[in-house]
Amino acid sequence: MEIFITGATGFIGSYLRTMLLRQGHFLTIVTRNPASYENEKAKNQRFISWDDDLVTEMDKSDVVINLAGAPIFGRRWTQQVKEQIYNSRIERTADIAEAIVQAKNPPELFISGSAAGFYGDRGDKVIDESVGSGSDFLARVCIDWEASASPAADAGVRLVHPRIGIALEQEGGALKQMLPAFKFGVGGPVGTGKQFFPWIHMHDLCRGLIFPIDNHDLEGAYNLNAPNPVRMKKFANILAEQLRRPALFRVPEFVLKLVFGEAANPIVNSLRLQPKKLQQHGFEFRFSHLPEALGDIL
Repeated sequence: MEIFITGATGFIGSYLRTMLLRQGHFLTIVTRNPASYENEKAKNQRFISWDDDLVTEMDKSDVVINLAGAPIFGRRWTQQVKEQIYNSRIERTADIAEAIVQAKNPPELFISGSAAGFYGDRGDKVIDESVGSGSDFLARVCIDWEASASPAADAGVRLVHPRIGIALEQEGGALKQMLPAFKFGVGGPVGTGKQFFPWIHMHDLCRGLIFPIDNHDLEGAYNLNAPNPVRMKKFANILAEQLRRPALFRVPEFVLKLVFGEAANPIVNSLRLQPKKLQQHGFEFRFSHLPEALGDIL
C-alpha cells in the first residue's frame, strides 16, 4: 500500500516505519527537513516537507498515519512548551484533514494519533472507550487533536484515533528516563506508587497502529495499551527484578510536581485503561503482561 506518514522520524514513528517497510509498504514520510534523511533513501520510501502539495499526496495515498507532535515527556510544560505540544498536533492534523477533503481521490483510511491522556486522572476506575474525557491540559489537547481530524470523516474517509498508552522501549520515552536510576540502584516507585500505569510494549503499539489497515470495521477512538495495566509500585518492582537491582527509593509526587509541574501528570495520574474495542475486533497482544514485556525489552 501507499502510506503517507507524519511523525515517522520520532520515538514511536521510527519503530512504526521499520515495521511498515518490512511489510512491503511504500512510505511517503513528511518531515521538516527531508535533506537530513538523504542517507536513508530506499526504493520503498521517500521524504517530503510540509511545504509540498499535501492535496497531491493525499490523491496518491491509500492510508494516512498521523503521529506528528512535539515531545511530551522530559521537560517542564512552560507556556511556550504547552503551545508547542498543542499547535504541533492540532495545526498539522487540521492541515492533513483539509488536504484529504480537497483530494479528488482521497485515502481510504486516516489513522490520526491521540493519547491515553484523553481520560485524565481516573483513580482505580476501569476505563474503556465509552468513558468521557478528562479536563487537564493533556486531555484538552487530545480532545482538540481528535476533533481537528473530523473533517476527513465528514468527507467519508474512515477515521480512527488510537489513544496511545505509555510506550515501553529503552531507547526513548518514560522507560529511558527511569532506567538510569534503577541501574544505579536508586530507583523506585514514582508518585504514590498506587496509580495505574497504562503501559504497552513498542512492538504491540506499532502492530496496534497498523491493525485498522486490514480491519475495516474498526472506526473511531480505540485504546492502545496492554490489557493488564499495573500499579506504579508493581511496575517499579518488576523493572528492578529484571535489572537485578532494588526498588527502594520512592520519588514523592510533590518532588515531581516541583521539578516538572503539570508535565508530571502522565506519570502520577492513575489510568486503569482497557483496550476493549481493539480486543473486540480480534487484536491479540504479544506482550500482555509486564514481566515478559520488560524481559524482551531489556
